[in-house]
Amino acid sequence: MSLNVDRASMAFTFKGGMLPMTVMELTSADPERIREQLAGKLSQSPAFFQHTPVVLSVERLDEPHLALERICAVCRAHKLLPVAVRGGQDPVKQSAWALGLGWFPPSDGSRVRPLESVAPAVEPAAETDSSAEATAGSGRIYRGTVRSGQQVTAPEGDLVVIGAVNAGAEVLAAGSVHVYGALRGRALAGIHGDARAGIFCRELHAELLSVAGNYKRLEDIDPQLLGTSVQVVLDDAQLEITPLT
Repeated sequence: MSLNVDRASMAFTFKGGMLPMTVMELTSADPERIREQLAGKLSQSPAFFQHTPVVLSVERLDEPHLALERICAVCRAHKLLPVAVRGGQDPVKQSAWALGLGWFPPSDGSRVRPLESVAPAVEPAAETDSSAEATAGSGRIYRGTVRSGQQVTAPEGDLVVIGAVNAGAEVLAAGSVHVYGALRGRALAGIHGDARAGIFCRELHAELLSVAGNYKRLEDIDPQLLGTSVQVVLDDAQLEITPLT
């Protein structure tokens, strides 16, 4: 009997893939503490909280039982979508499966950058030219790669990144965002509502672009613009992405 399958009759195929995914590392199992911190984050970068899928990492929690259902409810109330849990003992794994979530074993550290070593990069700028950060007027200059899990913010003025922004990283500015490298993470300009702000990057692969709360995701961007130098500005309440010449 032939095992060949008529491809026209197939309903699906399995394919391997590496999708950008934000890991939410829990250092507290208290849903109320998580709720308070998410509320603060929401006020800082509302465009990030637009049904963003997240993996809940519980590797740093030494608790066999978690209020996982309540934690997921808190996340969804703030427009985050838990899709899986990483780490935890067997009861946590069983709870994840019961809630319809995936489960990943703890990371072995060989392929993943240790989360505790990723600085949030929001401390005051250093005073020497050799530091990664410096002030530029009321804005900020960040030299180096913004790595997955990092957030670099310019609460006043523009943010200039002399380097790349990796997938899973986030850069925010009250003014404009300038990235002199590949932009693969999320960039949010005009976070306080400045519609005159813009985003400028040398190589566009962004997961999310936002100006004054108006946003586009990667799937909404013209594929012909990917990998090119672009500027992103707000025009009549719509994001316009054009080549940067």
